[in-house]
Amino acid sequence: MATAVIVDALRTPSGKGKAGGALAQWHPVDLLGTVLHELVARNDLDPALIDDVIGGCLSQVGEQAVNITRNAVLAAGFPVSVPGTTVDRQCGSSQQAAHFAAQGVIAGAYDIVIACGVELMSKNPINAATLGQDNWGPLVRERYPEGLVGQGISAELISSRWKLSREALDTFAERSHRLAGASDFTSEILPFGDFTTDETIRPGTTVAGLHELKPAFFDESLAERFPEIHWKITAGNSSPYTDGASAVLIMSEERALELGLTPRARFHSFAVVGSDPIEMLTGVMPATQRILDRSGLGIDDIDTFEVNEAFAAVPLAWQHEFGVDPDLVNPRGGAIALGHALGSSGTRLLTTMVNQLERTGGRYGLQVMCEGAGMANATIVERL
Repeated sequence: MATAVIVDALRTPSGKGKAGGALAQWHPVDLLGTVLHELVARNDLDPALIDDVIGGCLSQVGEQAVNITRNAVLAAGFPVSVPGTTVDRQCGSSQQAAHFAAQGVIAGAYDIVIACGVELMSKNPINAATLGQDNWGPLVRERYPEGLVGQGISAELISSRWKLSREALDTFAERSHRLAGASDFTSEILPFGDFTTDETIRPGTTVAGLHELKPAFFDESLAERFPEIHWKITAGNSSPYTDGASAVLIMSEERALELGLTPRARFHSFAVVGSDPIEMLTGVMPATQRILDRSGLGIDDIDTFEVNEAFAAVPLAWQHEFGVDPDLVNPRGGAIALGHALGSSGTRLLTTMVNQLERTGGRYGLQVMCEGAGMANATIVERL
């Protein structure tokens, strides 16, 4: 079997996902297309050699509809012979795109492929695809007669189940901003004009300031159904609405060497799981266990972890389950500070993780992402 390697990885700065955000005036096709163009140009790669471009996008509506990845390929100026397809694994969409891309290389279906993702939440908020729609249908509603819930409620349930205090949640959120504010992301960011740093980082964040925020998801109608919830999840200990795009250049190791390119990391193992759609964010636990079992590695073999900070409750519960040194988890901050541009987050985390391994000289990195409706992806890469 071929070895799938990462040759390069690139992302936009994270823009605030609201009107007036630094990326809000961009068309999402152009945003992703610009990243694709630069990823290929800076590696002096003939884009005609690319076998496929696989992109992630959660809200495939409006400007993000009709196979945004193919449209971004055209916007990048690639030859029309280069195809593109868009996948939806909710928040893990571009992490799944990276899995499909690398697995295609390993299987011999691809020599060169790009995995990428984009989300412009300033124009397409997380519920844009569901407004006025019944996305579940009668059979799902029959299976869950009390109704499914939003991710904020799931985060509240996790906080209650793992007995996470409001102080612990806010302290973790402050850590995210502090670490991100102290980190240099220059090597992984493609400047967009004068916009060169993540707009979502708030270095002056304090636990005291976060504690003043009110619960964001309190719902009186759900309080009776879930009496165990104590309503601790706020905008401050959750990831913000974010605009962004990211992309990873993946090849067979043989093809990379033929082209005179230096592989930076190889894909070691993959896992994807389903989990309870009510406590939908708990999939990171079985996904981590499955990938460790498949890889033959132990948790102590991993040098850095990226556990997506959709809500502070997720990495805190994950740390509790696996007993990992907290300093190894999201060591440069996570989505609470760096943003969570949904469809882009998987390849954004991968970009940050590869750079962290290179910065520290670590060997293995594990990335895990919770996803809507109860799923999770896990990826292990090995620095080369």
